[in-house]
Amino acid sequence: MLKRLACAVAAALCTVPLVPGTAAADQVRATQERVLRMLGVPQAWTITRGRGVIVAVLDSGVDPNHRDLAGSVITGKDFTAGANPRGVAPPRLHGTYMASLIAGHGHGPGNADGVIGVAPEAKVLSVRVLLEDQEPGFREFNRDPRFEGVVAKGIRYAVDHGADVINLSLSKDRPTKEERDAIRYAISKGVVLVAAAGNAGEGRRTAPYSYPAAIPGVISVAAVTPEMQRAPFSTRNSSVMVAAPGVDVLGAGPGDEYWVGRGTSQAAALVSGVAALIKSRYPKLPPALVAQALCSSPVRSGGYNTGTGFGVVHAYRALTAAAALAGHRFTASGRGVRDPRLPIRATAPATGPITLVRRDRRAVAVRFGVAAVAFTGTAGGVAVVAVLRRRRTAGRDAPVPLSPRPTGLPT
Repeated sequence: MLKRLACAVAAALCTVPLVPGTAAADQVRATQERVLRMLGVPQAWTITRGRGVIVAVLDSGVDPNHRDLAGSVITGKDFTAGANPRGVAPPRLHGTYMASLIAGHGHGPGNADGVIGVAPEAKVLSVRVLLEDQEPGFREFNRDPRFEGVVAKGIRYAVDHGADVINLSLSKDRPTKEERDAIRYAISKGVVLVAAAGNAGEGRRTAPYSYPAAIPGVISVAAVTPEMQRAPFSTRNSSVMVAAPGVDVLGAGPGDEYWVGRGTSQAAALVSGVAALIKSRYPKLPPALVAQALCSSPVRSGGYNTGTGFGVVHAYRALTAAAALAGHRFTASGRGVRDPRLPIRATAPATGPITLVRRDRRAVAVRFGVAAVAFTGTAGGVAVVAVLRRRRTAGRDAPVPLSPRPTGLPT
């Protein structure tokens, strides 16, 4: 099993080759059916298949010539340039795998063979921001300060080149200020960010936070088994928002290969595909409401938990929730509501300055004193009444002594 784990930037994935080269594509599609049904994708396709949406895959690169992705890949900038020795071609395994889960369109008559993604009519923008561990420059890339800001740069690049959704199937131990700023920039432009929660959950009740998944505004995705239980390796902490299949998930690899593996990377890619369906149908829906639609979609929802968040995403139900949310404004509107785009001074009322009421501290002190005296007097009166009543009661109820017969008196 090939592990894609790195010290600085790690691809949250474990993979093994399933069928190399010219595999029987009908076997591929049949193997995918379980995952697609679990996510409610066939139902969602009756509404949209992701047309018009660009999903940026910030990863190790995507093979644009794979038969299941041909024509759907836009090759963007390589922010890892210089890490590998000159002339070394990147394997682009992890990135191709993730891209196929998001926007694979299959091949053959009616595209009935090969891998089909959650949003098969979406486009993929490939932005290379990490190296796989078998690349010769892997250690150099994770050690050299030149590459410390690649994720932040990749996010900004994706936003500026038309991305509607950004998939981040990678993880880091610590975030940087630049990454936080880049995520804030993406959200301000209406871009949805989806990230892998991480694969550090084995044997841990609560695992350390993984970034960028744990940065506010990012949709953090955990992995579940075919039985819809949290996968043992899936990171468990309060950053987890939703979950998706992450065990035995089949996808495409470079050179027309097919791979099967497990990890929160796959889960994040699948949810990125669902987000693409939502943005295709409701392009102006803000990222916060896309996240709300995803959180509202799980079929089995027993409330929130740190293992699977609000539950396993269901694409059709997410689209239904998005339809309801799209009917509402993200900000208040109407008479008396200030336009948030204008400075506060420009919308100040024209009725003149607000009158400042000054309190007379001396009068307040006098009134407080009078109130204190009145309270004391009242309390004293109540105490006197209570004492008198007690004495009166005591006199009435006490036994009366019988006097002895006086002596010296006639009987």
